[in-house]
Amino acid sequence: MSAVSVEERLAKMDNEEKTCSVSNSGGSEGSLDRLLPSVSLGLSPRKRTTSQCKSEPPLLLTSKRTIYTAGRPPWYNEHGTQSKEAFVIGLCGGSASGKTTVARKIIEALDVPWVVLLSMDSFYKVLSPEEQLLAARNDYNFDHPDAFDFDLLTHTLRKLKQGKSVKIPVYDFTTHGRQKEWKTVYGASVIIFEGIMSFADKALLQLLDMKIFVETDSDIRLVRRLRRDITERGRDIEGVIKQYNKFVKPAFEQYIEPTMRLADLVVPRGGGNMVAIDLIVQHVHSQLEERELSVRAALASAHQAQPLPQTLSVLESTPQVRGMHTIIRNKETSRDEFIFYSKRLMRLLIERALSFLPSQVHIVQTPQGEDYEGRSFHGKRITGVSILRAGETMEPALRAVCKDVRIGKILIQTNQDTGEPELHYLRLPKDISEDHVILMDCTVSTGAAAMMAVRVLLDHDVQEDKILLVSLLMAEMGVHSVAYAFPQVKIITTAVDKKVNDVFHIIPGIGNFGDRYFGTDAPPDWSDEDLDEPSY
Repeated sequence: MSAVSVEERLAKMDNEEKTCSVSNSGGSEGSLDRLLPSVSLGLSPRKRTTSQCKSEPPLLLTSKRTIYTAGRPPWYNEHGTQSKEAFVIGLCGGSASGKTTVARKIIEALDVPWVVLLSMDSFYKVLSPEEQLLAARNDYNFDHPDAFDFDLLTHTLRKLKQGKSVKIPVYDFTTHGRQKEWKTVYGASVIIFEGIMSFADKALLQLLDMKIFVETDSDIRLVRRLRRDITERGRDIEGVIKQYNKFVKPAFEQYIEPTMRLADLVVPRGGGNMVAIDLIVQHVHSQLEERELSVRAALASAHQAQPLPQTLSVLESTPQVRGMHTIIRNKETSRDEFIFYSKRLMRLLIERALSFLPSQVHIVQTPQGEDYEGRSFHGKRITGVSILRAGETMEPALRAVCKDVRIGKILIQTNQDTGEPELHYLRLPKDISEDHVILMDCTVSTGAAAMMAVRVLLDHDVQEDKILLVSLLMAEMGVHSVAYAFPQVKIITTAVDKKVNDVFHIIPGIGNFGDRYFGTDAPPDWSDEDLDEPSY
């Protein structure tokens, strides 16, 4: 049997238990509108440089969602800190000028993974009851800077540019209010930010790496606005024309058109101007190439002559533990025995990890009526996060000892061309930032996948000292890499092997854990961190 493909694995995950989720003040007279609900789009690996090439993006369509299977390369250095920010393209132009069309044309032509489209329309302020009545009569000015929540917009865009997970309001144009559920967006390599007043606020301008103004004839914009507001937003023609003449046209002349001088590039005719779009794409590609990182090579040469860190805890090598290692390391061991003794070790490992969680004195009364001074967990919740696919095998051991524990999943794989880890998929429980997180992977070689997973948790505001990395087997290189980058992360394992060979196999090692456990065959050039077992 061949190794399980990304698509097969993601399709399986989409049908699993639903315990996890992926996730104001007005502007001044000179400020402009803010963002709309954004959609996270991941596209195929960056190879082409012009929009003439047509290739199918790596999509997996399921009954519940569309999953983009292109991976996100490292956005941090070997120290674990973010060393590159997302590239932000600002698109400005009048209402119905074709900004969204230009944005989607750029996304198609860019052909890079993990592109996020943000629209200012999501950041309209919440209207008071009196303003709601004005809006219902088309007498509320949505095209004035004061209609937008610039503080929230700037804060959101800055966090997203810094690689953090953000929540974006969803504005309902029919009710003129925000929906209860906000969208969670994370993992942008490129952010395309579009809105009628994208260039009017100084704080926003400082976040834009490239500024584009979409110029379209006013008559065309009016026709487009009529069609959109009538068909998509339930407005009547009289109300649309009234709003256009009273608010939209004056706002364009006063607030929007003057900002054209701030643009790096003016695009006439909008999405039909493929020459301009090709120029934009080529510039973005050159900027992204300058920001590329090589984390794995840096890990292979760093911190290796140092003593093992104090944050490392290795299960005591009792005759029983060493006996189980003897069985699972033996290449002749049958799959059934490999699974049985791996599960035994996992249970011991998880129990050991739980001993590092904070506890407090808890006095209870026994059936004999006497007080007993015990201990109880001192924290809000415990969440397990597995690095797929091998880390998923540790979930039953965690569930067996932690009742109702929440589980998240992260899929990280090696890019066979670059050798770098890439983030393909994540599904984390809501409000994970408040939890103690047990991060699970079965083997850790160079530490690159574990570092990426920790970085993902930190980007979702999980506190570093609340993360416990648990692994059946680690190489010293991986221990050093994680401990050096994240000195507050507790590392728990059953054994540490000293060496990693030239192709990053742990020596003496255990083989490809995922293939041995699931009964799949590794390709001839497998490494401990390849394919279905992304354990760096």
